[in-house]
Amino acid sequence: MLTNIPQTQINSTSTTLNNQIEVSIVMPCLNEAETIATCIKKAQWSLKANNISGEIIIADNGSTDGSQEIARNLGARVVHIYEKGYGSALRGGILNSLGEYIIMGDADDSYDFTNLMPFISKLREGYDLVMGNRFKGGIAPGAMPLHHKYLGNPVLTWIGKILFASPCNDFHCGLRGFRKDAIDKLDLRTTGMEFASEMVVKATLHKMQMTEVPTTLSPDGRSRPPHLRSWRDGWRHLRFLLMYSPRWLFLYPGIFLMVMGVLANLWLLPTEKVHTLLYSAVATIIGFQIVTFALFSKVFAIREGLLPEDRRLKRLMRHINLESGLICGGILLVAGVTASIYAFGIWEQNLFGSLDPTQVMKIVIPAITCLALGVQVVFSSFFLSILGLKHS
Repeated sequence: MLTNIPQTQINSTSTTLNNQIEVSIVMPCLNEAETIATCIKKAQWSLKANNISGEIIIADNGSTDGSQEIARNLGARVVHIYEKGYGSALRGGILNSLGEYIIMGDADDSYDFTNLMPFISKLREGYDLVMGNRFKGGIAPGAMPLHHKYLGNPVLTWIGKILFASPCNDFHCGLRGFRKDAIDKLDLRTTGMEFASEMVVKATLHKMQMTEVPTTLSPDGRSRPPHLRSWRDGWRHLRFLLMYSPRWLFLYPGIFLMVMGVLANLWLLPTEKVHTLLYSAVATIIGFQIVTFALFSKVFAIREGLLPEDRRLKRLMRHINLESGLICGGILLVAGVTASIYAFGIWEQNLFGSLDPTQVMKIVIPAITCLALGVQVVFSSFFLSILGLKHS
């Protein structure tokens, strides 16, 4: 279910029986008086021309320029969303929609609402999410800033495809269609521009049926600057993609650092390079810590419904529990203490005087590494057990 939209803060201007509506067209709105009438008329024409039973919902996010009255006068249903943000407006509009299928698009006249049948046809075929692709459909001159066209959108889409193996080739197209019941299951939560990425990422992770159709992008019809802030919103998209991929954010870098540290330790132990050995030991400890972050974040995200169940993780968790963690941690601690006692014995034999650091440090550094890893394993096992506690 869509969450975080207080029911007492959502009001609509009319009601329609759900079984009479096939398509709901949802447009987020914040001071779009210059273009909203054009968008509504185009959407109405599309519904009528294709004999589609539908409704037009304006998810107003606090307009002060009369956008609401324009929409009402044209027969659109206005839903007031008091929680600020692009994602909040869309979530509220989707929550209040009555159609089996939903088409969402910006109210700035940059998207062609007269050409919605490619989306609706794919939804009727059984697809859960139908994305528009502006790079295949065509971007009119001046419709998209160059740094969006050649840097922001391609790079973020490429990152999304790498992290999640998504089939989507235009993550941030604002015109898309989806089945309402399918999107409800995703529990979309973001409030800002990253809502566009969240929908694609979660649909991919839940293995929903996705496809894309070419769509065009035209210069918007507003005289004011857009609400989008390129670098701020680009960072929010990138941050979201990383946070929803514990494998790439934590697991892979942690495994790489830990493996390289262990291999370097084995290579350096027979040598006299104790200073480099110290760095490799630190790399091993930090790498292990990052790997545990991957495990913690994955378990927490699944528990809170942010990520779907992972069968591989479930199988792994059958072997990783408090008891096995305490045993492994205990073995590491014993090894660390034993090596420390051995090093202390060498110092005692030298009457607690000066020692050759190239010899003693080859014992002390592995001892400290085992002690640090042992402590991390023990307490990480307790924390993982806390995350795994049953709750209703």
